[in-house]
Amino acid sequence: MTDLSSINLNRLATFVAVVEAGSLTAAADRLGLAKSMVSKHMQMLEQEIGVGLLLRSTRKLSLTEAGRAFYAASKQLLKAAELAVEQARSGSESPQGTLRVACPIDYGLIVVSPLLAQLRARYPALKIDLTCGDHIIDLIAEGIDVTVRLGKLADSGLMATRVDQLVRWLVASPAFIARHGMPRTPQDLPPLPHVALSVLAQPAQFSLTDRAGKQVDVRMLNTAFSSNTAYATRAAALSGDGVLCATTFSVKDDVAAGRLVRVLPDWTLPESDIHAVYPATSHVPQKVRVFIDALKAATAG
Repeated sequence: MTDLSSINLNRLATFVAVVEAGSLTAAADRLGLAKSMVSKHMQMLEQEIGVGLLLRSTRKLSLTEAGRAFYAASKQLLKAAELAVEQARSGSESPQGTLRVACPIDYGLIVVSPLLAQLRARYPALKIDLTCGDHIIDLIAEGIDVTVRLGKLADSGLMATRVDQLVRWLVASPAFIARHGMPRTPQDLPPLPHVALSVLAQPAQFSLTDRAGKQVDVRMLNTAFSSNTAYATRAAALSGDGVLCATTFSVKDDVAAGRLVRVLPDWTLPESDIHAVYPATSHVPQKVRVFIDALKAATAG
């Protein structure tokens, strides 16, 4: 059996940082260490385990075959160590360590980022690493503690907690309405210029339901502007480019201020849910629990 007494956990963390940063210099900046110290840690780690992990050249740094396997195992070991510490501290009132959160760009900017700043003020020992992107993130591979996902969830084997309802409105700018007129029925929509979120499965199609329960399917025929980010489509709608199907959290302030107006407000779009998603584990880390509780409280009502 391998003697682990000589293996230093800090050196494993440094090794993982070197791999993820891509160089000794970048890892040193990330860790707040001198480059010489990072290099020494790598040399000592290779001596301790008796295997070369890194291939160094003047242009780039890469992993040996053993290094690739050791990197994957090291990430798992560090995650397990972090969880063990979290479990030991679970009786304490203040979460600690780094909370790694991922979420869509617009939701991250509007909802999550301010919330995380409030958590930092409440829990000074908590550090935040926020990743925003409009793509599905692999929590396990990227070391994410919790992600926020909008809409229907895939069957991924992950844990999920509903934190809010996902509601959408049809909106347009007052200038757009002045040029094209206010639609009175769903049948007035198809020929109008449309702003589309291209990452949706059917960005130009949606259904509307009136108060009596009558449903009408709408297919927009004139997509004037499309983008893969909701933030860009909102900007286009504000500029008067077309009718936009937008999440309420992204445009409710614009509607309240008169920068956008609701189109066909008596008709509703299908609703779904917003979930906090996190790896399945027998012990949900305290830092994840406080984030989910804070998110549910912030979006309530």
